[in-house]
Amino acid sequence: MEEPQVSRSIELSDGSLMPALGLGTWKPSPLPPSSVQGAVEAAIAAGYRHIDTAYSYNNEVHIGKALRSKMQQGIIRRQDMFIVSKLWLTHHAAEDIPVCLDKSLKDLQLDYLDLYLVHFPVGLKKMGDELFPKKDGKMLTSDIDYVDVWRGMEALQASGKVRSIGVSNFSVLQLQRLLALCRAPPTIELHPYLVQTEMIELCKSKNIVLTAFSPFGSPARPPELLRGETDPLRLLEDPVVADIAKKHRHSPAQVLLRFHVQQGVAVIPKSDKPHHILENTKIFDFSLTEEDMRALRGLDRGWRSCLLEEVKSHPYYPFV
Repeated sequence: MEEPQVSRSIELSDGSLMPALGLGTWKPSPLPPSSVQGAVEAAIAAGYRHIDTAYSYNNEVHIGKALRSKMQQGIIRRQDMFIVSKLWLTHHAAEDIPVCLDKSLKDLQLDYLDLYLVHFPVGLKKMGDELFPKKDGKMLTSDIDYVDVWRGMEALQASGKVRSIGVSNFSVLQLQRLLALCRAPPTIELHPYLVQTEMIELCKSKNIVLTAFSPFGSPARPPELLRGETDPLRLLEDPVVADIAKKHRHSPAQVLLRFHVQQGVAVIPKSDKPHHILENTKIFDFSLTEEDMRALRGLDRGWRSCLLEEVKSHPYYPFV
């Protein structure tokens, strides 16, 4: 049987090419600056050319230092890299959208982003620099329509400061509503415990590229983000994943990453350990069988690790 051909780059709906493997940089607990910078430098040394970050990660200054250092050493050029950031929830007002982008560009020491995403469809009220503004212990949300936010994103693209635009954490219905206006390459949480067949089918039918931002099921979440008995077994330790990994003589992490890229889905695994960063690149030298793919899809339990439940009463909350 002919092995599936998997490209190392994926073409976005606007013609841009995005590397299928990127480095995710979100961590539930802040990393020391040297750790973030070191992770990006290790990733570039390992061949990564796709780095994913966000305004809310509070690490763009350190990523910018890593990029600048590697450029000054002549190891990379700006055009070699695909840099992704995200508009934060407190900056959904028309006048705040370019402010958020400019802050990211300044911190990253860049003139433009390759991809800029709406981080979440629900907006929060802007109160200084607070990421999660609250009053009396309750999150302060805004009523700004994500469609209006999208129009602001289109203006950024027209300015040349952003090459491509997209969305993150949107539901199928929300994405369908946006598609009446344009095509958006979204990034969503995707792993074998959250297969999201409907989302994948919709995006493929509309020529939209998907990125799996928690391909391992976010095992490094801190205790306050765990949900007790509703949390499943760690995906990296699942017996089905382990058996497939043993058969192919690859690690469980490599099997999970291959599961996505073999479906044409980009992946942005997170790690600050150089040996894991390098290991995650070795996913293009083997193929999963259709039996393997069915077994991994069979793990689906609709389980989502990232919920932001504090705003679940908002009409634009996507995970209902």
